[in-house]
Amino acid sequence: MTARTRLVRRRFSGGGRVLGALAFTSLFVVSGCARGCTSSRPPIHLNPSMDDQPKVRAQTPNNFFFNGASMREPVPGTVPIGGLKEDTAFFTGKGADEQFVATIPVTVDEALLARGRQRYGIYCEPCHDARGDGKGILFQRGNVPTATFHQEKILKYPDGQIFDVITNGMGLMPAYRWPIPPADRWAIIAYVRGLQRERLARAAAAASTK
Repeated sequence: MTARTRLVRRRFSGGGRVLGALAFTSLFVVSGCARGCTSSRPPIHLNPSMDDQPKVRAQTPNNFFFNGASMREPVPGTVPIGGLKEDTAFFTGKGADEQFVATIPVTVDEALLARGRQRYGIYCEPCHDARGDGKGILFQRGNVPTATFHQEKILKYPDGQIFDVITNGMGLMPAYRWPIPPADRWAIIAYVRGLQRERLARAAAAASTK
């Protein structure tokens, strides 16, 4: 190998190291700015998705419509699917006289009680406990007073009033209007009434043996 060849190789190897160092520095600067630098421009989407598209957001103003609102009101005289609630007792727990109905306005059978037991375990048992004594997790850990279903006041409630409490809440209990549909509210009431009857039956049996 001649001296000229060795010189050329040293120059190329030195240039490669310089290029490598510049590439590493550029990568470091770019990644650093991508993670920590701020910019007034929107981020670059290599794969544009539904996050980046023309659309109308809820509750935003819009000068295109005469009332200046983006959201459109229902067409007068129309009823949405599932919005025709003619059975007042079923959907509100009240009769035509606006009084709470005395009994559940649906057929109470094994399927309804099974559904009520399942829904009770999800929504009611954490606070009211499995027996309905109001000794659930809130009472155990936070000493939060929770109603027992076996107190005389609730025993005298008409079924429609319990439905109203589940729907709109009472005291520390929040409203379950949205997470529990009307059919499931009645199923829960049917199950709670069963718990009450069992407790009263045991108390009567115990009293008769004395």
